[in-house]
Amino acid sequence: MAPARTPGGTRPSRADLEAARDTTLPDLLGPGLRLLICGINPSLWAAATQAHFARPGNRFWPALHDAGLTGHLVDCSAGMSDADREHVVGRGLGITNLVRRATARADELDPAEFVAGRERLAGLVAERRPAVVAVAGVTAYRHAFADPRAALGRQERELAGAQLWVLPSPSGLNAHASRAGLAAAFAEAGRAAGVPPAPGPPRGADRARPPGP
Repeated sequence: MAPARTPGGTRPSRADLEAARDTTLPDLLGPGLRLLICGINPSLWAAATQAHFARPGNRFWPALHDAGLTGHLVDCSAGMSDADREHVVGRGLGITNLVRRATARADELDPAEFVAGRERLAGLVAERRPAVVAVAGVTAYRHAFADPRAALGRQERELAGAQLWVLPSPSGLNAHASRAGLAAAFAEAGRAAGVPPAPGPPRGADRARPPGP
């Protein structure tokens, strides 16, 4: 069961976060899905606010904006507005998680949960038919797909007919990935999925992209 969104769009309290433990967060999906981004599992903050990648310090939304995948910087630290939901799904983007239950840390998850998550993800992809599935976290991908040598980027295998990509985790705990590097990785997956650049001024990822043909 998912907890109610914090009242009035306020940031969750410590009690709210604890109450969100082991609850779930609905997928963010809409028609015309092109790029399905798959996180590891919801943080307590994400579950408490019912908004994906909502925890302050997570670089997911800044990276998406820098990549040109969103037309503005989404801030859902106190919950996601209906307008932002419409904007994200209208861009052909969707968000899900390998493991649905919320935890304080990913290392609280059991390996079997990743395997079960892969099966659920395959069913979702078969139903929704995105062009690209991008798993945001190489370690989680290795567990879920039993591929201990998997590297970042496009994978040789597909998932239910979709290209399968592995992107760096946008968590603030991932010191190996810079915001610019995250943006470049998300931009590459977006291009592969056929998501057109959002209108707006040049962003950080535009400077990181290689010249086109």
